[in-house]
Amino acid sequence: QVQLVESAGGLVQAGGSLRLSCAASGRTFSALAMGWFRQAPGKEREFVAASSWGGRVTDYADSVKGRFTISRDNAKNTVYLQMNSPNPSDTAVYYCAADARPYSSTLYVSSGDYDYWGQGTQVTVSS
Repeated sequence: QVQLVESAGGLVQAGGSLRLSCAASGRTFSALAMGWFRQAPGKEREFVAASSWGGRVTDYADSVKGRFTISRDNAKNTVYLQMNSPNPSDTAVYYCAADARPYSSTLYVSSGDYDYWGQGTQVTVSS
């Protein structure tokens, strides 16, 4: 089992910045690929970013590429999502997720491929 707890999101102005963090406990965090997803009201949950277990390989949704950065500190069992230049369309509940397959060589973009989820944190971007 893996327990994931996201930091509080909050309100950020368009063009500003915000960093989300997700602390993990339970199974060996350093062996697991991690992802960030988001869900806006009335919409499906969508992929935002993913990091390989070692952090060397990352993947991003086109909508956030160049603005958001996923990173991880395996010594602290924490994954981060740095959000730069957000815009109102980034408003959503953000979730971190863990892929239970240890040392996976594949980064998944489908929510169904992740096994453990945080509780979600609201991010609101004002114009």
